[in-house]
Amino acid sequence: MRTPSSIALAIVTAMAGSSSGSCSLLLLVAAAAVLSLPSSCQLTAGFSRVMLNESQFVLQKPYDVPVYERYDPCGGVRRMWVFDTDKPFSTKHPGYPRTEIRVDKVYSSGVWQFEGDVYVPWGTSGASVMQIFGADKPHASTVMLPVYDGQLTYYHNLTMVVADRVYDRWIRLNVVHDVAAANVTVYVDGERRLEVPGHGGTEHYFKFGVYTQGLHNHSHRMEAHWKNVAIYTKPYA
Repeated sequence: MRTPSSIALAIVTAMAGSSSGSCSLLLLVAAAAVLSLPSSCQLTAGFSRVMLNESQFVLQKPYDVPVYERYDPCGGVRRMWVFDTDKPFSTKHPGYPRTEIRVDKVYSSGVWQFEGDVYVPWGTSGASVMQIFGADKPHASTVMLPVYDGQLTYYHNLTMVVADRVYDRWIRLNVVHDVAAANVTVYVDGERRLEVPGHGGTEHYFKFGVYTQGLHNHSHRMEAHWKNVAIYTKPYA
């Protein structure tokens, strides 16, 4: 199968041999379109998109502040922020501060994929921006991806860097969970960056936003923007 880069090279070669200005212009447009194809599109091949309505994006934010003081959905972008002095999301649920969206689609079998574009403003540190909840004890999650000083890491292991220099730029994140194989694979901008075993569990769901972490230093304000969030599934690998 020809890759986008090989197709683009063929187009550029054809341009070089063309004497028609209009033809060259059309080829240039085609080349630009090919090169702009998202590299992650191949990752969802064979998957079916899960249709979600807005009510399935369940916001969890500090219980004592109104939604608009921690969450701003505008123009297709979900902007979420939290402070390290904030309350938990419920008086019955002690824990670190968060402004996080739970995708209300529980799964227990098959292969599931989370996809979305995330933007982390400079200075945010010590906050999980995405996780798969659900695991066997003593774990609570199958995977967690926090940001520490501009690096996206696997849990709090600063030696397992999933993406570097994540501040102030959009990155495409794809996280694939094969339940039967107990395996999680993380892709950044279409490139496989992490493959780790799962943590068991019988029920799972995706979460994204900002969730303060207790290890290492965290910033006072933590913020993440998300867009193009989608969930995909297939029955088996």
